[in-house]
Amino acid sequence: MGFAVMTMTDAAAARVKQIVANSGADAKGVRVGIKKGGCAGMEYTIDLVTEPNAKDDLIERDGAKVWIEPSAVLYLLGTEMDFEVTKMRSGFTFVNPNQTSACGCGESVELKPADLAALAKQREAEAHV
Repeated sequence: MGFAVMTMTDAAAARVKQIVANSGADAKGVRVGIKKGGCAGMEYTIDLVTEPNAKDDLIERDGAKVWIEPSAVLYLLGTEMDFEVTKMRSGFTFVNPNQTSACGCGESVELKPADLAALAKQREAEAHV
């Protein structure tokens, strides 16, 4: 069994499917990445995918497809993608164990690369349970 870079909630999967349905026949899913920016140093990016990149990791849930840019994988390992609607905003959210801080407005984050040795130990411990 492979290790999924990210997971997504039912709400995130439903929103991805809605975006694809409203974006025309060429839409396949969304791509998640990170870029430098914002007051905390990094921002999540979400773009429509019409032509999947073979180098991207793919996660799927209930028919929703999310590709992850290779440059973002180490920063997104173990992350859960969600979609929330509040009185003030609606959008994708990320519960990321690699996040060390966030700006006050919540638009940018500080991320550290995942600790691969710790992840390997955790997987090994889970396999022996």
